[in-house]
Amino acid sequence: MKWFGGIEAGGTKFNCIIAQDPEHILAESTIPTETPSITVPEVIRFFKEGETKHGISLEAMGVACFGPVNLDQNDPHFGSITSTPKVQWQNTPLLSQLRSAFDIPYGFDTDVNGAAVGEGQWGAGLGLSDFLYVTIGTGIGGGVICNGKPVHGLIHPELGHLLMKHDLTKDPYPGRCPFHGDCLEGLASGPAMTERWGISTHDMTADHPAWDLEALYLGQAVHNWILSYSPKRIILGGGVMKKPGLLEKIRLVARESLNGYVDSRLIKEVNDSFIVAPQLGDRAGSLGAIALASLAAAPSR
Repeated sequence: MKWFGGIEAGGTKFNCIIAQDPEHILAESTIPTETPSITVPEVIRFFKEGETKHGISLEAMGVACFGPVNLDQNDPHFGSITSTPKVQWQNTPLLSQLRSAFDIPYGFDTDVNGAAVGEGQWGAGLGLSDFLYVTIGTGIGGGVICNGKPVHGLIHPELGHLLMKHDLTKDPYPGRCPFHGDCLEGLASGPAMTERWGISTHDMTADHPAWDLEALYLGQAVHNWILSYSPKRIILGGGVMKKPGLLEKIRLVARESLNGYVDSRLIKEVNDSFIVAPQLGDRAGSLGAIALASLAAAPSR
């Protein structure tokens, strides 16, 4: 049996997993994101101990990493974290460090692209060639799947940094993105909500006015994503999206915002088969990394 290593490298934690697919998981561990010199050795130790304990050798490893990251395979710095706001992780050659410990094939992509690949292989994107996976949590980011593959392009799409229609009379909060102020992430990420309202999103009741404002911004974003990428489905995940009722509010805002312009029943109705929650839940990223690993190990690669 072939076993793969998966790393969902996040800004607050590294979720590590040894698995084949969602039904066959051998080991999992969560390691805090501290400095590279502390976290990376802990990650390597988890996989080394997993191989020894279970008497296996990893066939390949997938890394779904917070970014921005270098995805140019012709660049000697491929697999590095680049201009991240996490200063201690800037210009970290993560893939090179892992390769020094495990001489196996690697799949490397953004954390959200990894989650998108996982949802496409086993979850809410199954059977679809074109869809988006977006996570709304500490930050906002998304993976664009086109013709069955993640879009990279110049760097990679940054779905969380769209400019918003921001009515400062209704919402005087200036936004918190260090680069763009009141872009989508600056207005609608979990920390932005907490900073604006002075209360954690976990403590906000379902009828708190924060959720209508959140739906307004995310509904605008859905409008933009539909017109830009023409996806067959949009999957919205992340901690903020766990609030009951938020998904339904976003569907309504998106439908009203598009105002019948896109001639599709799915979009005009914005029903529950077009804007959906992830099926892999909190494991979308780590299982996405397993999907990246399995692709890297495939003979065609």
